[in-house]
Amino acid sequence: MRKDFKMVDSVDTSELPIIDFDKILVATDNFSTTNKLGEGGFGPVYKGRLEDGHQVAVKRLSRHSGQGVEEFKNEIVLISKLQHRNLVRLLGCCIEGEEKVLVYEYMTNKSLDTFLFDATKRVKLDWATRFHIIQGIARGLLYLHRDSCLRVIHRDLKANNILLDNDMNPKISDFGLAQTFRVTQELANTHRVMGTFGYMSPEYAMGGLFSEKSDVYSFGVLLLEMVSGMRNTSFHYHEKYLNLLGYAWELYNEGQASDVVDEVVVDSCSLSAVLRCVRIGLLCVQDHVADRPTVSIVVLMLSNEMDLPHPKQPTFTIQSLSDADLRSQCNKRCSINKASLSIIEGQ
Repeated sequence: MRKDFKMVDSVDTSELPIIDFDKILVATDNFSTTNKLGEGGFGPVYKGRLEDGHQVAVKRLSRHSGQGVEEFKNEIVLISKLQHRNLVRLLGCCIEGEEKVLVYEYMTNKSLDTFLFDATKRVKLDWATRFHIIQGIARGLLYLHRDSCLRVIHRDLKANNILLDNDMNPKISDFGLAQTFRVTQELANTHRVMGTFGYMSPEYAMGGLFSEKSDVYSFGVLLLEMVSGMRNTSFHYHEKYLNLLGYAWELYNEGQASDVVDEVVVDSCSLSAVLRCVRIGLLCVQDHVADRPTVSIVVLMLSNEMDLPHPKQPTFTIQSLSDADLRSQCNKRCSINKASLSIIEGQ
């Protein structure tokens, strides 16, 4: 462990409801496969129903996750202290023998990617809904970075980790998982790079460097995906472009940014508002940390409360670096589409 980091030694979980494992088994029908919602980096997630009738999402941590009881408690205190309308809420936990379980509020519409990248469901996301989701994600991220009692860097912000409630309100999930650190630097370095290809910033993917601006980069990718309806990590629009970011930049630079807008929202949007989002997205995915705005500035940009500078060309998107090359250079330090690792610092 680098001396820049300090593990949280002990926590008080007395204010968080402790749920008996037997009740977890009843709620999930013995972790029935029919109740399985998905598989995360640290174990499966199940739909459940508690004795009082409340539906919940139950994350059962893998026994091979390498996570001890103290580490699990660290996650609990982090997540339970962070409460915001745009964050998934932790309702309780279970520690019994080798079983470690987290119980969250259940999101009826599941994750954003199930709508955004589905040809049929995508039509439910008109521009007003998409912009509402974009603003909610930005507000949730601002809370994590600046407004909470802890400073949190998510490090795996992506469409899969944005959950939607019954009214399509977005809630950021999977923050605080894996290990909890106290960071003493604005830009820290870790040999344990965990995130998702296509959303990781250049300095994080290639060098393990992270800061709040790493999350800003991920937000920029997500914003461009929301505008276009295209997934950055599986972009095959034209062989000239490695990904959505390169494609969006070229169109922006040629004055044809409207061509990147998802045809589903063309009739329901203000073109100027959508093009502003394209520009904000490109500003967020700048190669250099100093060229990216903070999340607080992004929130102002989305509120039309400030003029936008012109983004530079994000060269990281057009370099001749295949996905396989990137995986090799990361030397297996990175998690593919699964694990999340958040960093916290006392404020």
